[in-house]
Amino acid sequence: MIKQPSIKIGSKKIGVDYPRFIVAELSGNHHQKFDEAVDLIKAAAKAGADAVKLQTYTPDTITLNSNKKWFRAGGEDNPESWKNKTLYQLYKKAYTPREWQPKLKKIAESLGLIFFSTPFDKSAVDFLEKLLVPCYKVSSYDVVNIPLLIRIANTRKPVIMSVGFASVNEIKTAIESLRANGTRQIAILHCVTAYSKEPKLDEMNLRTIGDISETFGVVAGFSDNNAGNEIPVQAAIAGAAIVEKHLILKRSSGGPDARFSIEPDEFERMTLNIRKAEEALGNVHYGPASPAEEYNKHFRPSIWVIKDIKKGDKFKKENIRCVRPGNGLSPKHYEKILGLRAKVNIEQVTPLSWDLIEKQKR
Repeated sequence: MIKQPSIKIGSKKIGVDYPRFIVAELSGNHHQKFDEAVDLIKAAAKAGADAVKLQTYTPDTITLNSNKKWFRAGGEDNPESWKNKTLYQLYKKAYTPREWQPKLKKIAESLGLIFFSTPFDKSAVDFLEKLLVPCYKVSSYDVVNIPLLIRIANTRKPVIMSVGFASVNEIKTAIESLRANGTRQIAILHCVTAYSKEPKLDEMNLRTIGDISETFGVVAGFSDNNAGNEIPVQAAIAGAAIVEKHLILKRSSGGPDARFSIEPDEFERMTLNIRKAEEALGNVHYGPASPAEEYNKHFRPSIWVIKDIKKGDKFKKENIRCVRPGNGLSPKHYEKILGLRAKVNIEQVTPLSWDLIEKQKR
């Protein structure tokens, strides 16, 4: 059997041979209220997440404070709250203040969660290094940001990278850049970045998850930027070793990510369904998996005597048949037995066994 790739973050081994690593993405869903960020972390722990993830940037480190057309948010499916806003204005409302992050890390870890973040520039990596985060996340948008990837790789920590709309060549270049500069453990997340409030199933392309592992030789996962909690479960079944999903306390509270985030009770149902799916997936196994299955082997067909046979008579199609149950010889011997002779008298409805058959002379 081919050994599947795996990585280790903290005490967690991550790969298809291990429990799915479930990440609650907080993003800007705290509405820049520290207490709300704390409540999100507590909700993530209660809902069964393995980790919480922040995003580390400021409006000044991620974009320019410009009102020019290139810096205005658009898109048909984007919420009205985004329209006619500059990127700077949006990020100013969504970013997580750096002074919160050490406190949030301490709270998360006290609840048994792994805490990490997505840096969007080199200064964010420098900051997160001081926090001693165990790994880094790379956003889909930064797959092509080679200078940032090099800085992250220099930390030599595991990297989880969403690839969204990146091409195969862009993904290869990103992985090569990470590996060449110190990263040894890489996970790649299939990510549909439509941010839809109604996910379009024909755009999910979950077969990509298995192809990621085969094509790039890395752990594969899924980052869900669409509404609902069903697709992440299907992704886990399709082979995602990591599942990332945005968590919000109440969608009605609004915010840039509200429409494609899920509430704590939905996150908990998602987690429970993923765990059930894992249990059902089980391991590679052939043969009986339970006493019930072992017993049911009894109902396989076998070779039975269907007419009285006298000692010395030949076994023929007229006097032996393959029927249920399985007390007689296996049907695989049927053709070989035809033409052989009975060693003793055999009553009809007797399971045929070797001790009832004359040995062939050689």
